[in-house]
Amino acid sequence: MKKKIIFIILFLLIVAFFVMFWIYREGAFSKQILKLEILGEDSAVVGQEIEYTIKYKNNGNFALESPKLTFDLPDNSLTDDGKTRITKELDDIYPGGEDFVTIKARLLGKEGDLKVAKAYLSYKPKNLTVRYESNTTFTTKLEEVPITLDFDISSKAEKGKDLQYSLNYFSNIDYSLSNLSVKIEPVTGFEIESANPSSLDNKEWKLSTINKAEGGRITVDGKINSDAPDNLTFSAQLGMWQNGTFVVLKEATSEVQVVQSMLYISQQVNGSSNYVASPGEKLHYQIFFRNVGTSAFEDLYMIVNINGDALDMSTLESDSGQVQQNSNMIVWDWKTASQLKKVDVQKEVSVDFYVKVKNDWLPESSDAEKMIITDQVNISQITQTFNIKVNSGLMISQRASFDAENELKNPTVGKEALYTIVWNITNYSSDAKNVKVKAVLPENVNLTGVILPTTESSNFTFDSDSREIVWSAGDISSGVGVSGDPIMLSFQVELVPEKSQTGSTAPLIGQVNITGENQFTDSTSSSTAEALVSDKVQ
Repeated sequence: MKKKIIFIILFLLIVAFFVMFWIYREGAFSKQILKLEILGEDSAVVGQEIEYTIKYKNNGNFALESPKLTFDLPDNSLTDDGKTRITKELDDIYPGGEDFVTIKARLLGKEGDLKVAKAYLSYKPKNLTVRYESNTTFTTKLEEVPITLDFDISSKAEKGKDLQYSLNYFSNIDYSLSNLSVKIEPVTGFEIESANPSSLDNKEWKLSTINKAEGGRITVDGKINSDAPDNLTFSAQLGMWQNGTFVVLKEATSEVQVVQSMLYISQQVNGSSNYVASPGEKLHYQIFFRNVGTSAFEDLYMIVNINGDALDMSTLESDSGQVQQNSNMIVWDWKTASQLKKVDVQKEVSVDFYVKVKNDWLPESSDAEKMIITDQVNISQITQTFNIKVNSGLMISQRASFDAENELKNPTVGKEALYTIVWNITNYSSDAKNVKVKAVLPENVNLTGVILPTTESSNFTFDSDSREIVWSAGDISSGVGVSGDPIMLSFQVELVPEKSQTGSTAPLIGQVNITGENQFTDSTSSSTAEALVSDKVQ
Protein backbone atom coordinates (compact mmCIF):
# COMPACT_ATOMS: atom_id res chain seq x y z
CA MET A 1 0.00 0.00 0.00
CA LYS A 2 2.82 2.32 0.94
CA LYS A 3 4.57 1.65 -2.37
CA LYS A 4 1.29 2.34 -4.22
CA ILE A 5 0.90 5.71 -2.49
CA ILE A 6 4.48 6.61 -3.34
CA PHE A 7 3.86 5.66 -6.99
CA ILE A 8 0.74 7.83 -7.20
CA ILE A 9 2.62 10.79 -5.69
CA LEU A 10 5.47 10.38 -8.18
CA PHE A 11 3.00 10.13 -11.05
CA LEU A 12 1.25 13.34 -9.98
CA LEU A 13 4.58 15.12 -9.64
CA ILE A 14 5.57 14.07 -13.14
CA VAL A 15 2.24 15.22 -14.56
CA ALA A 16 2.55 18.53 -12.71
CA PHE A 17 6.07 18.96 -14.04
CA PHE A 18 4.94 18.50 -17.63
CA VAL A 19 1.95 20.84 -17.11
CA MET A 20 4.19 23.51 -15.62
CA PHE A 21 6.72 23.05 -18.42
CA TRP A 22 3.98 23.44 -21.04
CA ILE A 23 2.66 26.55 -19.31
CA TYR A 24 6.18 27.93 -19.01
CA ARG A 25 6.92 27.18 -22.66
CA GLU A 26 3.69 28.83 -23.79
CA GLY A 27 4.15 31.83 -21.56
CA ALA A 28 7.89 32.27 -21.71
CA PHE A 29 7.67 34.08 -25.05
CA SER A 30 7.95 37.83 -24.51
CA LYS A 31 5.91 40.23 -26.61
CA GLN A 32 8.92 42.55 -26.45
CA ILE A 33 10.61 40.31 -28.99
CA LEU A 34 8.45 41.97 -31.66
CA LYS A 35 9.28 45.65 -32.07
CA LEU A 36 6.30 47.61 -33.42
CA GLU A 37 6.30 51.36 -34.03
CA ILE A 38 4.46 54.03 -36.03
CA LEU A 39 6.29 56.85 -37.78
CA GLY A 40 4.42 59.94 -38.96
CA GLU A 41 4.01 63.70 -38.70
CA ASP A 42 4.08 65.18 -35.19
CA SER A 43 1.95 68.07 -36.44
CA ALA A 44 -0.27 68.52 -39.48
CA VAL A 45 -2.55 70.93 -41.28
CA VAL A 46 -6.23 69.98 -41.41
CA GLY A 47 -7.01 68.29 -44.75
CA GLN A 48 -3.32 67.79 -45.59
CA GLU A 49 -2.45 64.29 -46.79
CA ILE A 50 -0.01 62.64 -44.38
CA GLU A 51 1.66 59.22 -44.44
CA TYR A 52 1.96 56.77 -41.58
CA THR A 53 4.73 54.15 -41.66
CA ILE A 54 4.14 51.07 -39.48
CA LYS A 55 7.49 49.32 -38.89
CA TYR A 56 7.94 45.90 -37.30
CA LYS A 57 10.95 43.73 -36.50
CA ASN A 58 11.46 40.24 -34.98
CA ASN A 59 14.23 40.52 -32.39
CA GLY A 60 13.77 36.95 -31.16
CA ASN A 61 14.96 33.47 -32.12
CA PHE A 62 11.51 32.18 -33.13
CA ALA A 63 9.74 32.69 -36.40
CA LEU A 64 6.48 34.58 -35.96
CA GLU A 65 3.80 32.88 -38.01
CA SER A 66 0.50 34.11 -39.49
CA PRO A 67 1.04 37.76 -38.51
CA LYS A 68 -1.93 40.08 -38.99
CA LEU A 69 -1.66 43.88 -38.87
CA THR A 70 -4.61 46.07 -37.87
CA PHE A 71 -4.29 49.86 -38.15
CA ASP A 72 -6.91 52.24 -36.80
CA LEU A 73 -6.72 55.75 -38.23
CA PRO A 74 -7.57 58.68 -35.93
CA ASP A 75 -11.23 59.54 -35.56
CA ASN A 76 -12.82 61.30 -38.55
CA SER A 77 -9.94 60.65 -40.95
CA LEU A 78 -10.39 60.73 -44.71
CA THR A 79 -9.02 58.00 -47.01
CA ASP A 80 -9.44 57.32 -50.71
CA ASP A 81 -11.51 54.19 -50.08
CA GLY A 82 -13.37 55.61 -47.06
CA LYS A 83 -11.96 53.00 -44.65
CA THR A 84 -10.59 54.07 -41.27
CA ARG A 85 -9.55 50.56 -40.12
CA ILE A 86 -7.03 48.76 -42.31
CA THR A 87 -6.19 45.06 -41.83
CA LYS A 88 -3.45 43.21 -43.65
CA GLU A 89 -2.23 39.63 -43.58
CA LEU A 90 1.57 39.63 -43.48
CA ASP A 91 4.22 37.06 -44.41
CA ASP A 92 5.86 35.11 -41.60
CA ILE A 93 8.46 37.18 -39.77
CA TYR A 94 11.71 35.24 -39.31
CA PRO A 95 14.32 36.00 -36.64
CA GLY A 96 15.94 39.35 -37.45
CA GLY A 97 13.35 40.02 -40.14
CA GLU A 98 11.81 43.48 -40.47
CA ASP A 99 9.47 45.30 -42.86
CA PHE A 100 7.02 48.20 -42.98
CA VAL A 101 3.59 49.20 -44.25
CA THR A 102 2.59 52.74 -45.32
CA ILE A 103 -0.90 54.21 -45.08
CA LYS A 104 -2.03 57.66 -46.29
CA ALA A 105 -4.88 59.72 -44.85
CA ARG A 106 -6.17 63.26 -44.25
CA LEU A 107 -6.99 64.35 -40.71
CA LEU A 108 -10.04 66.40 -39.74
CA GLY A 109 -10.65 68.36 -36.57
CA LYS A 110 -10.15 71.69 -34.83
CA GLU A 111 -6.88 73.51 -34.33
CA GLY A 112 -5.10 72.01 -31.33
CA ASP A 113 -6.85 68.62 -31.53
CA LEU A 114 -4.68 65.57 -30.83
CA LYS A 115 -5.30 62.77 -33.35
CA VAL A 116 -4.24 59.28 -32.20
CA ALA A 117 -3.45 56.42 -34.62
CA LYS A 118 -3.28 52.84 -33.28
CA ALA A 119 -1.53 49.74 -34.64
CA TYR A 120 -2.01 46.12 -33.55
CA LEU A 121 0.03 43.16 -34.80
CA SER A 122 -1.05 39.67 -33.78
CA TYR A 123 1.02 36.55 -34.47
CA LYS A 124 1.81 32.97 -33.28
CA PRO A 125 5.39 32.08 -32.33
CA LYS A 126 6.59 28.92 -34.09
CA ASN A 127 5.77 25.68 -32.21
CA LEU A 128 3.45 27.56 -29.84
CA THR A 129 -0.33 27.49 -29.95
CA VAL A 130 -1.03 30.83 -28.24
CA ARG A 131 -1.45 33.98 -30.36
CA TYR A 132 0.17 37.13 -29.08
CA GLU A 133 -0.52 40.76 -29.91
CA SER A 134 1.71 43.83 -29.77
CA ASN A 135 0.29 47.34 -30.06
CA THR A 136 1.42 50.94 -30.20
CA THR A 137 0.04 54.43 -30.82
CA PHE A 138 1.13 57.65 -32.50
CA THR A 139 -0.24 61.15 -31.86
CA THR A 140 -0.41 64.03 -34.34
CA LYS A 141 -1.37 67.55 -33.32
CA LEU A 142 -3.47 69.66 -35.69
CA GLU A 143 -1.52 72.91 -35.76
CA GLU A 144 -3.39 74.79 -38.47
CA VAL A 145 -6.87 74.86 -40.00
CA PRO A 146 -6.69 76.79 -43.33
CA ILE A 147 -10.37 77.64 -43.13
CA THR A 148 -11.80 81.06 -42.33
CA LEU A 149 -15.01 81.45 -40.36
CA ASP A 150 -15.71 85.06 -39.42
CA PHE A 151 -18.61 87.16 -38.16
CA ASP A 152 -19.19 90.47 -39.96
CA ILE A 153 -21.26 92.09 -37.19
CA SER A 154 -21.45 95.40 -35.35
CA SER A 155 -19.99 95.40 -31.85
CA LYS A 156 -22.97 97.43 -30.53
CA ALA A 157 -26.72 97.29 -31.15
CA GLU A 158 -29.80 98.96 -29.70
CA LYS A 159 -32.64 97.19 -27.92
CA GLY A 160 -35.69 96.76 -30.11
CA LYS A 161 -33.75 97.54 -33.28
CA ASP A 162 -33.10 95.28 -36.26
CA LEU A 163 -29.66 93.71 -36.54
CA GLN A 164 -28.16 92.13 -39.64
CA TYR A 165 -24.91 90.19 -39.64
CA SER A 166 -23.00 87.99 -42.03
CA LEU A 167 -21.02 84.83 -41.36
CA ASN A 168 -18.28 84.48 -43.97
CA TYR A 169 -16.48 81.21 -44.67
CA PHE A 170 -13.55 80.37 -46.94
CA SER A 171 -11.36 77.32 -47.52
CA ASN A 172 -7.72 77.32 -48.55
CA ILE A 173 -7.36 73.56 -48.03
CA ASP A 174 -5.87 71.75 -51.01
CA TYR A 175 -8.75 69.26 -50.96
CA SER A 176 -12.46 69.41 -51.79
CA LEU A 177 -14.62 69.47 -48.67
CA SER A 178 -18.08 67.90 -48.88
CA ASN A 179 -20.91 67.10 -46.46
CA LEU A 180 -20.29 70.49 -44.84
CA SER A 181 -22.60 72.41 -42.53
CA VAL A 182 -22.50 75.63 -40.56
CA LYS A 183 -24.17 75.61 -37.16
CA ILE A 184 -25.11 78.91 -35.50
CA GLU A 185 -25.98 78.73 -31.82
CA PRO A 186 -29.26 80.40 -30.73
CA VAL A 187 -28.66 83.64 -28.82
CA THR A 188 -30.87 84.61 -25.92
CA GLY A 189 -31.97 88.19 -26.59
CA PHE A 190 -31.74 87.94 -30.39
CA GLU A 191 -34.60 86.63 -32.52
CA ILE A 192 -33.76 85.48 -36.04
CA GLU A 193 -36.39 86.66 -38.53
CA SER A 194 -34.84 85.58 -41.83
CA ALA A 195 -31.62 84.28 -43.34
CA ASN A 196 -30.05 84.04 -46.79
CA PRO A 197 -29.62 81.25 -47.70
CA SER A 198 -32.55 80.02 -45.66
CA SER A 199 -32.47 77.30 -43.01
CA LEU A 200 -35.28 75.05 -41.85
CA ASP A 201 -34.47 75.51 -38.17
CA ASN A 202 -32.25 78.65 -38.25
CA LYS A 203 -29.59 76.55 -36.54
CA GLU A 204 -27.89 74.58 -39.32
CA TRP A 205 -27.03 75.52 -42.90
CA LYS A 206 -25.92 72.72 -45.21
CA LEU A 207 -23.21 73.82 -47.66
CA SER A 208 -22.25 72.61 -51.09
CA THR A 209 -18.80 71.18 -51.77
CA ILE A 210 -16.06 73.78 -51.27
CA ASN A 211 -12.85 73.58 -53.28
CA LYS A 212 -9.60 75.38 -52.54
CA ALA A 213 -9.89 79.21 -52.65
CA GLU A 214 -13.70 79.05 -52.51
CA GLY A 215 -16.15 80.20 -49.88
CA GLY A 216 -19.50 81.78 -49.21
CA ARG A 217 -21.63 83.78 -46.83
CA ILE A 218 -24.70 83.38 -44.62
CA THR A 219 -26.62 86.58 -43.90
CA VAL A 220 -28.96 86.69 -40.89
CA ASP A 221 -31.58 89.33 -40.07
CA GLY A 222 -33.16 89.60 -36.65
CA LYS A 223 -34.21 91.82 -33.76
CA ILE A 224 -32.52 92.65 -30.45
CA ASN A 225 -34.81 91.84 -27.51
CA SER A 226 -32.26 92.09 -24.70
CA ASP A 227 -31.86 95.02 -22.32
CA ALA A 228 -28.87 97.34 -22.06
CA PRO A 229 -26.09 96.82 -21.06
CA ASP A 230 -26.28 93.07 -21.81
CA ASN A 231 -23.58 91.43 -23.90
CA LEU A 232 -24.78 88.95 -26.51
CA THR A 233 -22.39 86.21 -27.61
CA PHE A 234 -22.80 84.99 -31.18
CA SER A 235 -21.05 81.70 -31.95
CA ALA A 236 -20.85 79.41 -34.97
CA GLN A 237 -19.17 76.21 -36.06
CA LEU A 238 -18.19 74.98 -39.51
CA GLY A 239 -17.85 71.23 -39.77
CA MET A 240 -18.21 68.07 -41.81
CA TRP A 241 -20.64 65.21 -41.24
CA GLN A 242 -18.74 61.89 -40.99
CA ASN A 243 -20.70 58.69 -40.32
CA GLY A 244 -23.40 60.57 -38.46
CA THR A 245 -20.93 62.64 -36.41
CA PHE A 246 -20.50 66.40 -36.86
CA VAL A 247 -16.74 67.00 -36.97
CA VAL A 248 -15.99 70.63 -36.08
CA LEU A 249 -13.29 72.20 -38.27
CA LYS A 250 -13.56 75.86 -37.30
CA GLU A 251 -15.31 77.94 -34.64
CA ALA A 252 -16.04 81.66 -34.43
CA THR A 253 -17.49 83.95 -31.76
CA SER A 254 -18.36 87.64 -31.59
CA GLU A 255 -19.65 89.88 -28.81
CA VAL A 256 -22.40 92.47 -29.30
CA GLN A 257 -23.18 95.00 -26.57
CA VAL A 258 -26.79 96.09 -26.20
CA VAL A 259 -27.02 99.88 -25.72
CA GLN A 260 -29.92 102.06 -24.70
CA SER A 261 -31.79 103.79 -27.52
CA MET A 262 -31.70 107.60 -27.65
CA LEU A 263 -35.10 108.73 -26.46
CA TYR A 264 -34.81 112.50 -26.13
CA ILE A 265 -32.56 113.92 -28.82
CA SER A 266 -31.56 112.32 -32.10
CA GLN A 267 -29.79 113.50 -35.18
CA GLN A 268 -29.49 112.74 -38.86
CA VAL A 269 -26.84 113.98 -41.27
CA ASN A 270 -27.81 113.81 -44.93
CA GLY A 271 -30.69 111.55 -43.94
CA SER A 272 -28.58 109.06 -41.96
CA SER A 273 -28.13 108.60 -38.21
CA ASN A 274 -24.68 106.99 -38.78
CA TYR A 275 -23.31 109.17 -41.52
CA VAL A 276 -19.66 109.25 -42.59
CA ALA A 277 -18.67 112.57 -44.17
CA SER A 278 -16.40 113.02 -47.18
CA PRO A 279 -14.19 115.97 -48.15
CA GLY A 280 -15.94 118.57 -50.30
CA GLU A 281 -19.54 117.59 -49.54
CA LYS A 282 -22.31 119.68 -47.98
CA LEU A 283 -23.76 118.30 -44.76
CA HIS A 284 -27.45 118.73 -43.89
CA TYR A 285 -27.96 118.36 -40.13
CA GLN A 286 -31.42 117.61 -38.73
CA ILE A 287 -31.85 117.66 -34.93
CA PHE A 288 -34.97 115.88 -33.62
CA PHE A 289 -36.43 116.43 -30.16
CA ARG A 290 -39.17 114.11 -28.85
CA ASN A 291 -41.17 114.75 -25.70
CA VAL A 292 -41.41 111.43 -23.83
CA GLY A 293 -42.41 113.08 -20.55
CA THR A 294 -45.83 113.48 -19.02
CA SER A 295 -46.41 117.18 -19.77
CA ALA A 296 -45.83 119.64 -22.62
CA PHE A 297 -42.65 121.69 -23.10
CA GLU A 298 -43.21 125.39 -23.86
CA ASP A 299 -41.08 128.32 -25.06
CA LEU A 300 -38.00 126.25 -25.77
CA TYR A 301 -34.53 127.64 -26.39
CA MET A 302 -32.05 125.50 -28.31
CA ILE A 303 -28.28 125.88 -28.99
CA VAL A 304 -25.98 123.79 -31.19
CA ASN A 305 -22.19 124.17 -31.05
CA ILE A 306 -20.34 122.48 -33.91
CA ASN A 307 -16.59 121.90 -34.19
CA GLY A 308 -14.22 120.03 -36.47
CA ASP A 309 -10.95 120.74 -38.29
CA ALA A 310 -12.50 119.33 -41.44
CA LEU A 311 -15.28 121.96 -41.58
CA ASP A 312 -15.39 125.21 -43.54
CA MET A 313 -17.17 127.33 -40.94
CA SER A 314 -17.80 130.14 -43.44
CA THR A 315 -20.47 127.89 -45.01
CA LEU A 316 -22.45 127.41 -41.75
CA GLU A 317 -26.10 128.40 -42.37
CA SER A 318 -29.64 127.80 -41.09
CA ASP A 319 -33.09 128.94 -42.27
CA SER A 320 -34.68 129.33 -38.84
CA GLY A 321 -31.65 129.61 -36.55
CA GLN A 322 -29.32 132.49 -35.77
CA VAL A 323 -25.82 131.61 -37.01
CA GLN A 324 -22.76 132.87 -35.12
CA GLN A 325 -19.83 131.78 -37.29
CA ASN A 326 -17.14 133.23 -35.02
CA SER A 327 -18.26 130.96 -32.17
CA ASN A 328 -19.40 128.02 -34.38
CA MET A 329 -22.88 128.29 -32.90
CA ILE A 330 -26.52 128.24 -34.06
CA VAL A 331 -29.29 129.45 -31.75
CA TRP A 332 -33.04 128.78 -32.05
CA ASP A 333 -35.77 130.15 -29.81
CA TRP A 334 -39.52 129.82 -29.85
CA LYS A 335 -39.94 133.34 -31.26
CA THR A 336 -38.12 132.56 -34.52
CA ALA A 337 -38.71 128.80 -34.61
CA SER A 338 -42.44 128.30 -34.06
CA GLN A 339 -42.09 124.53 -33.63
CA LEU A 340 -40.39 125.20 -30.27
CA LYS A 341 -43.32 127.25 -28.92
CA LYS A 342 -45.01 124.14 -27.56
CA VAL A 343 -44.09 120.46 -27.81
CA ASP A 344 -46.82 118.16 -26.54
CA VAL A 345 -46.31 114.70 -25.03
CA GLN A 346 -45.01 112.19 -27.60
CA LYS A 347 -44.70 114.91 -30.20
CA GLU A 348 -41.44 115.28 -32.15
CA VAL A 349 -40.09 118.49 -33.66
CA SER A 350 -36.90 119.30 -35.52
CA VAL A 351 -34.52 122.06 -36.57
CA ASP A 352 -31.82 121.97 -39.26
CA PHE A 353 -28.66 123.64 -40.50
CA TYR A 354 -26.00 123.21 -43.20
CA VAL A 355 -22.20 123.23 -43.28
CA LYS A 356 -19.59 122.11 -45.81
CA VAL A 357 -16.52 119.86 -45.42
CA LYS A 358 -13.31 121.37 -46.78
CA ASN A 359 -12.31 120.25 -50.26
CA ASP A 360 -9.51 117.65 -50.46
CA TRP A 361 -9.14 117.67 -46.68
CA LEU A 362 -6.67 115.30 -45.02
CA PRO A 363 -5.87 115.11 -41.30
CA GLU A 364 -2.62 116.72 -40.20
CA SER A 365 -1.88 113.88 -37.76
CA SER A 366 -3.17 110.54 -36.54
CA ASP A 367 -4.89 112.22 -33.59
CA ALA A 368 -8.41 110.79 -33.54
CA GLU A 369 -9.96 114.13 -32.55
CA LYS A 370 -8.70 115.67 -35.79
CA MET A 371 -10.88 113.22 -37.68
CA ILE A 372 -14.11 114.01 -35.85
CA ILE A 373 -16.88 116.52 -36.45
CA THR A 374 -18.66 117.14 -33.15
CA ASP A 375 -21.89 118.97 -32.46
CA GLN A 376 -23.36 119.52 -29.01
CA VAL A 377 -27.08 120.08 -28.65
CA ASN A 378 -28.56 121.86 -25.61
CA ILE A 379 -32.31 122.16 -25.09
CA SER A 380 -34.31 122.54 -21.90
CA GLN A 381 -31.34 121.51 -19.71
CA ILE A 382 -30.85 118.36 -21.78
CA THR A 383 -27.47 117.99 -23.48
CA GLN A 384 -26.54 115.54 -26.19
CA THR A 385 -23.27 115.32 -28.12
CA PHE A 386 -23.00 113.76 -31.57
CA ASN A 387 -19.93 112.78 -33.56
CA ILE A 388 -19.49 111.90 -37.20
CA LYS A 389 -16.39 110.65 -38.94
CA VAL A 390 -14.63 112.06 -42.00
CA ASN A 391 -13.79 109.11 -44.17
CA SER A 392 -10.26 110.23 -45.05
CA GLY A 393 -9.05 108.56 -41.85
CA LEU A 394 -9.11 104.84 -42.73
CA MET A 395 -7.66 104.47 -46.20
CA ILE A 396 -7.19 101.56 -48.59
CA SER A 397 -5.12 101.38 -51.75
CA GLN A 398 -4.76 98.60 -54.28
CA ARG A 399 -2.34 97.85 -57.07
CA ALA A 400 -1.66 94.94 -59.42
CA SER A 401 1.57 93.51 -60.77
CA PHE A 402 1.98 91.19 -63.74
CA ASP A 403 3.78 88.08 -62.42
CA ALA A 404 7.32 87.58 -63.73
CA GLU A 405 6.68 84.01 -64.82
CA ASN A 406 4.59 85.30 -67.71
CA GLU A 407 6.58 85.76 -70.92
CA LEU A 408 4.54 88.68 -72.26
CA LYS A 409 3.32 91.74 -70.41
CA ASN A 410 0.09 91.87 -72.38
CA PRO A 411 -2.46 89.14 -71.60
CA THR A 412 -3.65 86.98 -74.48
CA VAL A 413 -7.21 85.87 -75.26
CA GLY A 414 -7.92 82.41 -73.86
CA LYS A 415 -4.60 82.11 -72.03
CA GLU A 416 -4.05 82.26 -68.30
CA ALA A 417 -2.34 85.40 -67.00
CA LEU A 418 -1.29 85.67 -63.36
CA TYR A 419 -1.43 88.92 -61.40
CA THR A 420 -0.67 89.78 -57.79
CA ILE A 421 -3.13 92.18 -56.16
CA VAL A 422 -1.72 94.20 -53.25
CA TRP A 423 -3.88 95.95 -50.65
CA ASN A 424 -2.41 98.53 -48.25
CA ILE A 425 -4.25 99.91 -45.22
CA THR A 426 -3.38 103.27 -43.63
CA ASN A 427 -5.20 104.49 -40.53
CA TYR A 428 -4.93 108.22 -39.86
CA SER A 429 -7.71 108.08 -37.30
CA SER A 430 -8.11 106.63 -33.85
CA ASP A 431 -8.08 102.88 -33.23
CA ALA A 432 -10.31 101.01 -35.67
CA LYS A 433 -12.03 97.77 -34.74
CA ASN A 434 -13.47 95.02 -36.92
CA VAL A 435 -11.85 96.38 -40.10
CA LYS A 436 -13.13 94.74 -43.29
CA VAL A 437 -11.86 95.14 -46.84
CA LYS A 438 -14.15 94.05 -49.67
CA ALA A 439 -13.95 93.86 -53.45
CA VAL A 440 -15.57 91.86 -56.26
CA LEU A 441 -13.73 89.72 -58.84
CA PRO A 442 -14.93 89.65 -62.49
CA GLU A 443 -16.30 86.34 -63.78
CA ASN A 444 -13.15 85.53 -65.78
CA VAL A 445 -10.79 86.23 -62.87
CA ASN A 446 -10.21 83.56 -60.21
CA LEU A 447 -8.12 83.15 -57.09
CA THR A 448 -5.17 80.75 -57.17
CA GLY A 449 -5.04 80.32 -53.38
CA VAL A 450 -1.70 82.11 -52.96
CA ILE A 451 -2.10 84.60 -50.10
CA LEU A 452 0.65 86.58 -48.35
CA PRO A 453 1.44 86.94 -45.59
CA THR A 454 0.27 83.38 -44.85
CA THR A 455 -0.79 84.49 -41.37
CA GLU A 456 -3.65 86.41 -43.02
CA SER A 457 -4.97 83.35 -44.89
CA SER A 458 -7.34 82.56 -42.03
CA ASN A 459 -8.81 86.09 -42.32
CA PHE A 460 -9.46 85.85 -46.09
CA THR A 461 -12.79 84.71 -47.55
CA PHE A 462 -14.32 84.51 -51.02
CA ASP A 463 -18.00 84.05 -51.83
CA SER A 464 -18.07 82.01 -55.04
CA ASP A 465 -21.62 83.15 -55.90
CA SER A 466 -21.36 86.93 -55.41
CA ARG A 467 -17.63 86.88 -56.34
CA GLU A 468 -16.89 89.08 -53.34
CA ILE A 469 -13.60 88.91 -51.46
CA VAL A 470 -13.62 89.85 -47.76
CA TRP A 471 -10.42 90.47 -45.80
CA SER A 472 -11.06 90.66 -42.06
CA ALA A 473 -8.08 92.83 -41.14
CA GLY A 474 -9.09 92.94 -37.47
CA ASP A 475 -8.26 95.81 -35.13
CA ILE A 476 -5.91 98.50 -36.46
CA SER A 477 -4.24 101.02 -34.19
CA SER A 478 -4.18 104.73 -34.82
CA GLY A 479 -1.27 105.94 -36.95
CA VAL A 480 -0.62 102.65 -38.76
CA GLY A 481 0.90 103.52 -42.13
CA VAL A 482 1.20 107.22 -41.24
CA SER A 483 4.58 107.11 -39.49
CA GLY A 484 5.46 103.51 -40.37
CA ASP A 485 4.62 100.72 -42.79
CA PRO A 486 0.97 100.12 -43.72
CA ILE A 487 -0.77 96.81 -43.18
CA MET A 488 -0.47 94.82 -46.39
CA LEU A 489 -2.17 91.81 -47.98
CA SER A 490 -1.34 90.35 -51.37
CA PHE A 491 -3.08 87.57 -53.25
CA GLN A 492 -2.69 86.04 -56.67
CA VAL A 493 -5.43 85.98 -59.32
CA GLU A 494 -5.68 84.31 -62.69
CA LEU A 495 -7.16 86.21 -65.65
CA VAL A 496 -8.36 84.42 -68.77
CA PRO A 497 -9.19 87.23 -71.24
CA GLU A 498 -12.26 86.81 -73.42
CA LYS A 499 -12.34 87.42 -77.15
CA SER A 500 -14.57 90.49 -76.69
CA GLN A 501 -11.75 92.13 -74.67
CA THR A 502 -9.23 92.03 -77.54
CA GLY A 503 -7.53 95.39 -77.98
CA SER A 504 -8.81 96.78 -74.70
CA THR A 505 -8.02 96.37 -71.04
CA ALA A 506 -9.65 93.61 -69.00
CA PRO A 507 -11.03 94.21 -65.48
CA LEU A 508 -8.90 92.50 -62.81
CA ILE A 509 -10.77 93.51 -59.64
CA GLY A 510 -13.56 95.92 -58.81
CA GLN A 511 -13.49 98.97 -56.57
CA VAL A 512 -12.19 98.06 -53.12
CA ASN A 513 -14.01 99.30 -50.02
CA ILE A 514 -12.71 99.42 -46.45
CA THR A 515 -14.86 99.84 -43.33
CA GLY A 516 -14.06 99.88 -39.64
CA GLU A 517 -15.60 100.80 -36.32
CA ASN A 518 -13.96 103.95 -35.00
CA GLN A 519 -13.43 103.42 -31.28
CA PHE A 520 -13.39 107.12 -30.45
CA THR A 521 -16.49 108.18 -32.36
CA ASP A 522 -18.41 104.91 -32.15
CA SER A 523 -19.21 105.26 -35.84
CA THR A 524 -18.22 103.54 -39.05
CA SER A 525 -15.25 104.77 -41.09
CA SER A 526 -15.00 103.89 -44.76
CA SER A 527 -13.17 104.74 -47.96
CA THR A 528 -12.64 103.26 -51.40
CA ALA A 529 -9.94 102.78 -54.02
CA GLU A 530 -10.45 102.53 -57.76
CA ALA A 531 -10.88 99.27 -59.67
CA LEU A 532 -7.87 97.74 -61.47
CA VAL A 533 -7.52 96.63 -65.09
CA SER A 534 -4.91 94.74 -67.10
CA ASP A 535 -2.79 96.02 -69.98
CA LYS A 536 -4.38 95.76 -73.41
CA VAL A 537 -5.45 92.25 -74.37
CA GLN A 538 -3.92 90.86 -77.54
